[in-house]
Parts: sequence; C-alpha cells; structure tokens
Amino acid sequence: MKDAFGAPQSLLVLGGTSEIALATARRLIALRTRTVRLAGRPGPALDAAAAELRARGAEVRTVGFDALDAESHESTLGEIFAEGDIDMVLLAFGIAGDQGRDEEEPLAAVRVAQTNYTGAVSAGLVCAGALQAQGHGSLVVLSSVAGERVRRADFIYGSSKAGLDAFTQGLGDALHGTGVHVMVVRPGLVRPEPVPGTAPETVPEAVPAARAASPSPAPARGGAALLASARITAARSASARFASAPLEAPSLTTTPDAVAEAIVTGLRRRSETVWVPGSLRAVMSALRHVPRPLFRRLPL
Repeated sequence: MKDAFGAPQSLLVLGGTSEIALATARRLIALRTRTVRLAGRPGPALDAAAAELRARGAEVRTVGFDALDAESHESTLGEIFAEGDIDMVLLAFGIAGDQGRDEEEPLAAVRVAQTNYTGAVSAGLVCAGALQAQGHGSLVVLSSVAGERVRRADFIYGSSKAGLDAFTQGLGDALHGTGVHVMVVRPGLVRPEPVPGTAPETVPEAVPAARAASPSPAPARGGAALLASARITAARSASARFASAPLEAPSLTTTPDAVAEAIVTGLRRRSETVWVPGSLRAVMSALRHVPRPLFRRLPL
C-alpha cells in the first residue's frame, strides 16, 4: 500500500533499463519504496540496474520480460502480482526505430509498432486487471510528445506513441472509480544525465527504454560503466537521427531526472496527464491546430 505521503512501497518497472524508469525508482526509493521488480530482457544491463537500486536500500528482483512476446505477458506478470500487491506499475519500454530504414523495410516498422503499441496494450491490460483486482495502485505509462502531432521526420515512431497515448487515456477512463490511478507522461526530447568525461547529448525519450525490449550485447564491465556505455551509445545514435529542430530548444527538452520528478509529483497529485517540461503543453496545443499544408513546411 502507499504510505501516508502517497509514495508507493512497491514498484514494478516494465522496461527495467530505461533511464527514466531508473531515475524514477531512485526517487521513489529515497521516499519510501522498498520493493522493486525490474522486468526486461535478461542481460548485464538489467543486472547492473538491479545492483544499483539494491545499493540504495531496496529489495530488487529482475524478471524476464519481452514486450514482443504478448502471449507470455499474462503468466509472467501474473506471477509477479501473485507475490503480493503492487502499488505502482511504470510502463517504460519502447524503441525509436530508424525512420529511413523503417520506411524501406516494413517489417522493421512493424517491430516499432508492435513494441511501442501492441506490446504496451497487452502488458497494460494485464497490469490494469491485476491492479483492479487488488483494488488500488497506479499505472504510469511513458508516452511522448511525438505522439501529439506526428512529424514527417519520425511518423512511424510518432504514430506508435499516438496510439499508446490514446489507449492509456481510454484505459484511465475505463478504470475511473475503481481505485486504480492511470497517468500518461509526455516528455519532450530527453537529454541523458551528464556522464563524467563526455559532452551532453540529446535523445528521444524512448531510446533508453528500448534497451529493455532489445538490448545490445555489452562488454563485461562493472555496473556503472555498463550503464554509462549503453547510455552514450543510445545518445549518439539518436543524435544522428534528430537533427537540430525547434522542439530541441533547451527550454523544450528535459532529462531523466526531470521526468522522474514530474512523475513523483503527478503521483502525489493523482494527475492524469503530465507534460515534461510543462511548457510543451501550450506548444503542442498550438501545433495541433496548424493546417497540414503549413505543418509540412515547419522545420520540426
């Protein structure tokens, strides 16, 4: 159960190596969260993430989870909930894909859609049912500003996030009054937290989370070095795809820690939608109403 301050005592992360999810877990552990389940594809990165959170005082267990294997979701997640109530589920997995390649290789585009939308629908419904059965809890879903008005530059990824966002809103309406709180989080581009000896770079919010769905083989290193290396690789890959654009202005970008802080605040307020940074709400509200012929010409 949540404590007197509204902080969850137990946390389930779907996408256990997501930088945003781990930043959120750190903040929650500092508050009062004591039990954490990190679900993702088994590997050194997931183990390193678990070790870091254990060092902060939480009881942490890793769980094998594949967003693309929807048939396994009910049994895998059901076993977790069977161990005891979960106060908060953070759905943080996803992949950004490669727009140019995905347009030429439809199966690659399908993988983006299946991970970001179909996999999330499956896992989200299973978790929602379990939370409803226990009578309490929060389901927090990482969407993206990219889903608010899909751009030519990343419409495959953006459309998958648009679907996820709409699904989460509908699920929240369906669960209203049941004791289950559903919150959708819409970050802008996320700058990784600085790594000593490296320059800061900007990445889309889904890239770090993607490591839970499809991690790359990693060299045998210590946990901190492993996570830092994976983060740098994701940042450089994303930076090559997202050239300078107005939505990358410093005032409209964010960091994993900033998103984590917004999530914790949203939980306390029982918000239904959280924008990070908050200024994106007004910006995207305006962009939604720009006529398509003009929108195509904007350098977004």
